[in-house]
Amino acid sequence: MRVIPQWFSGSQLRTSAMPYTRREFLHRAAGGFGAIALAGMWADLARAGTSPAALTDPLAPKPTHFPAKAKTVIFIFSTGGTSHVDTFDHKPRLYEADGKTVAAASPQSGRRGAAAQFIKRPNWDFRPYGKSGTMVSDLFPYLGQCADDLCVINSMHGDSGGHDKATMGMHTGSFNFARPSIGAWVSYGLGTENQNLPSFVVLAPKPPYTGTQAWGADFLPGCHQGTHVVPGATPVPDVARLSPTEELQQMELELLGQSNRKHQRLRGADLALEAQIRSFETAFGMQQAAPEAFDVARESDATLELYGMKRGDAAGFGWQCLIARRLAERGVRFIELLDVGSSGNWDSHGDMNDHAKLSRNIDRPLAGLIKDLKGRGLLDSTLLVWTTEFGRTPYNAARDAKGREHHNAVFSSWLAGGGVKGGLAYGKSDELGATVAEDGVHVHDLHATILHLCGLDHERLTYRHAGRDFRLTDVAGRVVHPILA
Repeated sequence: MRVIPQWFSGSQLRTSAMPYTRREFLHRAAGGFGAIALAGMWADLARAGTSPAALTDPLAPKPTHFPAKAKTVIFIFSTGGTSHVDTFDHKPRLYEADGKTVAAASPQSGRRGAAAQFIKRPNWDFRPYGKSGTMVSDLFPYLGQCADDLCVINSMHGDSGGHDKATMGMHTGSFNFARPSIGAWVSYGLGTENQNLPSFVVLAPKPPYTGTQAWGADFLPGCHQGTHVVPGATPVPDVARLSPTEELQQMELELLGQSNRKHQRLRGADLALEAQIRSFETAFGMQQAAPEAFDVARESDATLELYGMKRGDAAGFGWQCLIARRLAERGVRFIELLDVGSSGNWDSHGDMNDHAKLSRNIDRPLAGLIKDLKGRGLLDSTLLVWTTEFGRTPYNAARDAKGREHHNAVFSSWLAGGGVKGGLAYGKSDELGATVAEDGVHVHDLHATILHLCGLDHERLTYRHAGRDFRLTDVAGRVVHPILA
């Protein structure tokens, strides 16, 4: 008597041309090696945390590795490379040594290969904010008011000074190859509690340098990739029901689901098919949930004012931040806000004064988001992360240069809520802001910390692909425990 594994049940199709079922053929072919190969595929899925049963709904809520501090992540990315020395990393030495060479301003800096470069002072002053006295530049007066909620990291560093690679590294942990984005990893690790909205939503007028790879799922099941929402009058187009009634549409969807599931049972583990089936189900739920979630008409005038919005606004960064709060309230796991201006980005090679208009675009909305979440009792369970791909040089090749170049050796990011200490400036750059001096935080470390706050161990959150267990932090990363509340 042959024992067929339970997960083979269901494929009973016979034809005159094929006297055996697929499972029987696999058991007979090459002495049973076909079945062994298929069993290996299922074993890979099991090691990846995807059992055959879990394939019925890959977005079902999953238990965390340990208690989570954050239920939702709002990831804010300012594309182009925001200057750390002009925003959150106060360096008095730059004001004093303006126009001097690096070698003259800081003799020990010559070994960094920038001895002949000229120091450029920040265009803006810094001042202490809050009880913590956190130093914030005049570019961000509204965020400065939230200083006691911010955990500023002034010792970030990454592996690339190129826009595309650094952007991909910050989003996926890989600076050279396409990999699943951090939002996809969080969705894969946690699932979602709201079946009517995507688990991962990206609010962006357009993609960053690395394109849609920034929110892709790559080898993870496709249902975990980010859903791109473009700010505007119709942020979620084609969501209107085509069937005459909801009941009829539901019957049509159930019939389609039955056909798809039957097709799937005959083919075993087909993650692409599963993602497509799940997308139909999510789309049906979104017909009810999305119009309400994206409708800001019921928000009070005071709330709109908090984000710097006027009634009727249907775009802009204030709208992105307000929608992020509304999605967080409704259980969306990971929300990315892309600060990708239509008139340029933070890549200020020619003139640092570009930073002024860019900061005005995001300063008030971000402060409003923090205050709004805090006022609603949501900040403790919502983790905000603001970052960029790299910083900008504190020096330039020309003495009278108005801009700054790419600088991945050290830069700044900040976190708020979701289990991090507020009113903290962690890590230090050297006196010029040219390199890490204390407590460096690599991109992998930031990712490990974000996952930790979500209740996920970055070393245990893996997915079996091409014979290897992949993870967001590759073979590196450490949780930055000193910044945890």
